[in-house]
Amino acid sequence: MNAIILLVAILCEIVGTTALKSSAGFTRLTPSLLTVVAYALAFYFLAQPLRTMPVGLVYAIWSGAGIVILATIDRLWFRQPIDAAGLVGIGLILAGVLVINLLSRSVGH
Repeated sequence: MNAIILLVAILCEIVGTTALKSSAGFTRLTPSLLTVVAYALAFYFLAQPLRTMPVGLVYAIWSGAGIVILATIDRLWFRQPIDAAGLVGIGLILAGVLVINLLSRSVGH
């Protein structure tokens, strides 16, 4: 159950960050409101797995998955380039999230 709730937190964070980019520095009302609501939901759902899981692991999964997915959205939707060093770094983050989820006994699946 923690994994599903954490996935919801990640998705809310992705929506919030994407809306933040679209808010143009909080000058556009709809994306600005979406940012605030999505981040509030992200933190609510992020707090739930923290009841039974270590904060370091929860945060590593949440932030790492968010970085990888948002970098992909940034590249595809906003047409932002990612250089070779960026791709290597994102690959390492992805590898870390996978190691935590697949091999760590602390995650509590």
